[in-house]
Amino acid sequence: MKVQASTRRAEFIAGVRAISPLLIGSIPFAIIFGALAVTNGVSPMTAAAMSAFVFAGSAQFVAVGMLAAGADNWIIILTTLIVNLRHVLYAATLAPHMKHLSQRWLLPLGFWLTDESFMVAIQRYNQNDRSPLKHWFHLGTTALFYVNWQFFTYVGLWAGRAIPNPGGWGLDFAFPATFLGMLMPQLVSRSVVACVISAGTAAMLFNPLPHKLGLIIAAFCGVAAGIVVERWAPSPTAPEEELEHSGQSAYQRANKP
Repeated sequence: MKVQASTRRAEFIAGVRAISPLLIGSIPFAIIFGALAVTNGVSPMTAAAMSAFVFAGSAQFVAVGMLAAGADNWIIILTTLIVNLRHVLYAATLAPHMKHLSQRWLLPLGFWLTDESFMVAIQRYNQNDRSPLKHWFHLGTTALFYVNWQFFTYVGLWAGRAIPNPGGWGLDFAFPATFLGMLMPQLVSRSVVACVISAGTAAMLFNPLPHKLGLIIAAFCGVAAGIVVERWAPSPTAPEEELEHSGQSAYQRANKP
């Protein structure tokens, strides 16, 4: 992904365009959430409020299931907190790129952060153009995704009351397919491949654990594997990176006082 944007508007529009293909996977997920919420006895107002003020797809599904099962509120809060712990890893990755931003930027960008927006935004932050406006690109990815999730949650709320057995539509395949689409372009180094293999293996091994604990363990296994491989067997530098580095070094030597 190459972005040549020099204005706030250009960065924002570039972010909207970059996230747009990933909306396809979230649309059926939002519809299914809204439909399952009302069919499980959750009021439409409560389900809409969850999408508006929680805005965490996997956590919302877990919460709806636990509400339908009559679980205590503290158990629901603890479980959804565990499910969303992966956002701590996202935040740690984004922090160096966002440390110059004020709270009026950090609060909305943090609240609107999703798996999809993180994957798109971090690619923009890692580009070497040194633009001070990359957070506008980030805003474009998160704002569109938030609006999309709200709209199709309402579609699901309507469908859940109008169409029988919405969970049997089979639309939930789109979400993992979207994640695979986001993941494949990132498999460009040994550390990332090790991270993916380790996390995937751990996720299968620990899948029987309750409250999605297997996903949390898998996340930490993936991070640990990536760190170990990056330290002891780093990927060779790409030719274009070597050329860019050598060019920078030559420029620095030529302009050395």
